[in-house]
Amino acid sequence: MVDVPLPHLDRPFDYQVSTTLDGDVQAGSRVRVRFAGRLVDAYVLERGTDTDHEGPLAYVERAVGSEAVLSAETTALFRAVADRWAGNFVDVVRLGVPARHAAAESSPRRPVSELPAGPTEIGLHRYRAGAAFLAAVGDRRPARAVWSALPGEDWPARLAEAVRLAVDAARGAVVVVPDARDLDRLDAALRVVLGDGRHATLTADLGPAERYRRWLSVRRGDVRVVIGTRAAAYAPVADIGLVVVWDDGDDLHAEPRAPYPNTRDVLALRSAQTGAALLVGGYARTAEAQLLVESGWAHEIAAERTVLRAAAPVVRPVADDVEIARDPAAAAARLPSLAWRTTRDALQLGRPVLVQVPRGGYVPSLACARDRTPARCRVCNGPLAAGAQRGAPACRWCGRPASEWTCPVCGERRLRAVVVGSGRTAEELGRAFPGVPVRTSGGDRVLAEVPAEAAVVVATPGAEPLCRDGYGAALLLDGWALLSRPDLRAAEETLRRWANAAALVRPGGTVVVGADAAIPTVQALVRWDPAGAAARELAERAELGFPPATRMASLTGSPAAVAELLAAARLPGGAQVVGPVPVDADTERVLVRVSRGHGAELAHQLKTAAAGRSARRSAEPVRIELDPQELG
Repeated sequence: MVDVPLPHLDRPFDYQVSTTLDGDVQAGSRVRVRFAGRLVDAYVLERGTDTDHEGPLAYVERAVGSEAVLSAETTALFRAVADRWAGNFVDVVRLGVPARHAAAESSPRRPVSELPAGPTEIGLHRYRAGAAFLAAVGDRRPARAVWSALPGEDWPARLAEAVRLAVDAARGAVVVVPDARDLDRLDAALRVVLGDGRHATLTADLGPAERYRRWLSVRRGDVRVVIGTRAAAYAPVADIGLVVVWDDGDDLHAEPRAPYPNTRDVLALRSAQTGAALLVGGYARTAEAQLLVESGWAHEIAAERTVLRAAAPVVRPVADDVEIARDPAAAAARLPSLAWRTTRDALQLGRPVLVQVPRGGYVPSLACARDRTPARCRVCNGPLAAGAQRGAPACRWCGRPASEWTCPVCGERRLRAVVVGSGRTAEELGRAFPGVPVRTSGGDRVLAEVPAEAAVVVATPGAEPLCRDGYGAALLLDGWALLSRPDLRAAEETLRRWANAAALVRPGGTVVVGADAAIPTVQALVRWDPAGAAARELAERAELGFPPATRMASLTGSPAAVAELLAAARLPGGAQVVGPVPVDADTERVLVRVSRGHGAELAHQLKTAAAGRSARRSAEPVRIELDPQELG
């Protein structure tokens, strides 16, 4: 495979190997070849003795290093990922194989410590089906499960225990987490159960030499366990027996580079190809994970309600009937009396209080002026946005105007903008509780941990520091700002962010949610029912025809380029084209929707159409995304 990322060249080419290079060129090697008059990089897929090519073959110019960077298993994975997301093989290789660093290839191998005694107690046993899943990992069986973690669960320890079982069964493991903070916690947990030198941590922050050295230790078989962020999903672990993704709903698992795969789906593909056990875990649950359960492809690991009640905090919405009777302004206040009382009580007990505020900078959307119900298109259910120069509002997905919109809940016709403003939260709380330390975590300054002492900790979603003894309380402010985002995943993402913060509160502590108690997402948090929320989300998307109940492609480019691609694509029967809708002055987006059974055909046809445009040297590119993370 030549490293030329053009769709019409995404196929193998035959080259001849000279006797001089015969010992250096093997399946998986990096080489340099002459292609279209240029010297380019390439990857050797296999060595053979004959060819279907008519005519003389060009020679491989030289070998690049002595390492075979592709294995048979990763080659099949790269091909499967490229095909599923209508991409190119070499683009996927770039995601999973780091750039070569010659010095790393000659560096000495590092020693491995003796494997310590295994854990005496396995925490996953307190969940239904937890013991059965771990037994399957230990027996080298291809179990697949979706794990709903209890509030306060030491999830790095649970994952480390599962990895240890795979290691004891003489198999490898890959665990992928969203960010560096999660990785540090998992790294510490694995050192306890595996000792030093028995796992590799792969992140983009390591630097080219160290990252390549660690990656080589995995490729050579010196290390059988890999943890890391997105790219670790492709790690060349030998005889892989377990693949894990934690918090699969985090948008950091969505690859921003072509062909834009998602970590969860990459690991599901890898599990299916290799027979490795798959574990998708988190405090919340995505609609995609729920589909794995409902389809029977994966089983659910969850705690009994009695165990859950003992572990969970008490969740109280600010706008329930009791609080509104006590405080009529509670529904509109940013810090209603319930939140103030909860904070005061926790601080008096000497415990920290976590305050989660939405991240700034969301795109303004529209909602009902009376009850703030998100305004959505009647045709495709997309979010409405304000029209230019005070014109009629229009759908952000299909572009249709919605001048006659009325609220489906109260009948109101007036719209209001939903604006997020949280910059003054720390100052407001500092004035409300004088003498109490106020710490902030977010942006460029993210705290890893805070002491178990009276303080107010203001954090943005994903930047909440850990408190070893648990927070005394948590305030989840500005719920409307999260729930009203113009995004298909707004409710799912809101519950994920709330659950991740609420899980840091000690059992019996109080979580105050700044939203109406009647909202289904709030009710799911009150009951701590991520499975029920995911089932409802999946059912609603199936009714509306959105992923994961269907397969959808997003095509973004100039109007002429998108139209050319659509005209060339032989779309599957029943395909629906939604749009176009303008993205900016020169770009538009079109959505193509098909049933799940036609998803592979849709990807193939779009890739074929893109290859045709590439062969004709069409100047304007079209970005193709299958099942994009965001539609709004």
